[in-house]
Amino acid sequence: MKKLLTFAFLALAAIPVYAAEEAPLSPFAGNLGNAIWTLGIFVIVVLVLGKFAWGPVLSLLQERERFIHKSLSDAKHDRDEAEARLKDYANKLQSAQAEAVAIIEEARRDAERLREDLRERAKSEADTMVKNAERQIELQTTRAVQQIRQEAVDLSVTIASKLLERNITKEDNEKLIADTLKQIESVPRSH
Repeated sequence: MKKLLTFAFLALAAIPVYAAEEAPLSPFAGNLGNAIWTLGIFVIVVLVLGKFAWGPVLSLLQERERFIHKSLSDAKHDRDEAEARLKDYANKLQSAQAEAVAIIEEARRDAERLREDLRERAKSEADTMVKNAERQIELQTTRAVQQIRQEAVDLSVTIASKLLERNITKEDNEKLIADTLKQIESVPRSH
């Protein structure tokens, strides 16, 4: 098609055009000798152009076509590669999000375990403190009872001494204390 258009254009250019006012312009108006010379020159120009110009022009066009095809192929390859990378990045992002959710859940579980451990530890420490306080109270109560008993014995001895109006010896005093303690201990305690 390109060759046909080129040939038609060159053929029209080879027809001599006279600028005569009397004769209308016509491709067939003119001298036969001029038409033959024009046709001969035209054939020579086509052969020269075919030999020297068409080859390099066609090779340049073919090279340009190869370059365009290669560029399109490279662009398609790059696009496919970019889509693959995008898909890979999307997968990595999704897995990172899933991993972040898992880490958060694990941190929540760890916090819950820590809270339970602290609660148990605090309860244990509180129970220990209560038991220690109960032991201290019991110990202080026992001491207070012993002190009250001792004072009661001393008071009883003093009262008994005055009642008897006599002075008790040390041995009698100790015997009275021991007897009184036995009597006090034999009485049931109410806590």
